[in-house]
Amino acid sequence: MWDKWGMPRHRDWFVDAALAAAVIAFTVPTTLIGYSFSLWGGAPDALEIATGVITAAAMLVRRRTPWPAVVASAACACVTGQVVPMILAVFSMTAEHRVRRWQYVALALSVVYAVVDYRNPHTDHSVYLNVVRALTLIYLPAAVGTWVYAYRRLIRELRVGVREREEIAASEERRKIAREMHDTVTHAVTAMVLNAGMARDATEPGEIRDLTATIEDKGVQALGELRQLLTVLRREDADLAEGTEAIARLVGEAQASGLKVDLRLDAPPGALPRQVSHACYRLVQEGLSNVRKHAPDSRVHVTCEVTGDQVAVSVVDTPDRGDPGGKTVRAAPSLGGGYGLAGIRERVSLAQGRFFSGPTPEGGFILAARLPLRSPHG
Repeated sequence: MWDKWGMPRHRDWFVDAALAAAVIAFTVPTTLIGYSFSLWGGAPDALEIATGVITAAAMLVRRRTPWPAVVASAACACVTGQVVPMILAVFSMTAEHRVRRWQYVALALSVVYAVVDYRNPHTDHSVYLNVVRALTLIYLPAAVGTWVYAYRRLIRELRVGVREREEIAASEERRKIAREMHDTVTHAVTAMVLNAGMARDATEPGEIRDLTATIEDKGVQALGELRQLLTVLRREDADLAEGTEAIARLVGEAQASGLKVDLRLDAPPGALPRQVSHACYRLVQEGLSNVRKHAPDSRVHVTCEVTGDQVAVSVVDTPDRGDPGGKTVRAAPSLGGGYGLAGIRERVSLAQGRFFSGPTPEGGFILAARLPLRSPHG
């Protein structure tokens, strides 16, 4: 079990028990040997011993509330002449609790200390020294207690902050893995399932061989990307997967599967930051996958070009009304989930870009983003 400061509770009980024992050691023996005194003359030994025991017991609850220890220690000083319990109580008051106007409480206990110290038959009777000792041994521990409380609170907040940052980092890693797994596996599996369906309907042996070869190639590609993803997860400095240089290959594969795609690519290889280039590749990959699932007979325009200090990338599909008797392209099955657009949105946001998706006036759909070539903060 842990206390509010993040320390083991058994340690707290040990400290409290030690303080209670210290109070007993300062009060009961002095009464038994006749070294004690009270402000109004001789007090019964039973009363002095009872006061000392009650004050010791109050130390056991000082972490819950400061007032029993404060009141009991002041009474103990007046009855037995022992002021050490007051020092422990005033320090506990500010070190364990946030007490409003603790200064007034500390000043009141300082007055009690000064009066008891002045009446002590075993010390000097200098008012100046009495006041100095009262302020040094009562008010100063109270002030130090406020610093201890602030320090403990700072440590606790830092620990909470570290845990929150660890949870945020872990959540970001999970989302990153989910994005990579979705973009890698879904695209490959969609293409494989689409080609498998086409191979089932094909009658020409040559066409069947080409389609099965495509399925094999996509499977090998998916395995390669998964291995690369595992490498990235194991090594922080490993490169991300494909970039803009692979967009032409994506378009070529889409055209081979029957989609009507044209490409405008104006992004010199190596000119884009790694994260931006990879986000562009994933956006085109997701856009073409969605076209396969939802609008395989559409005309698709893929654009990726650098304009000034930004790169604009988009996938726009438009219903093909000019060829109503053309060959129908098989729609790829939808695997559900809806994580693709969310993952692309996160990628674009991480690259400090702007993302847009939605229907077009022509009845199609657009997936687009603008990403800066340089970080706006760097």
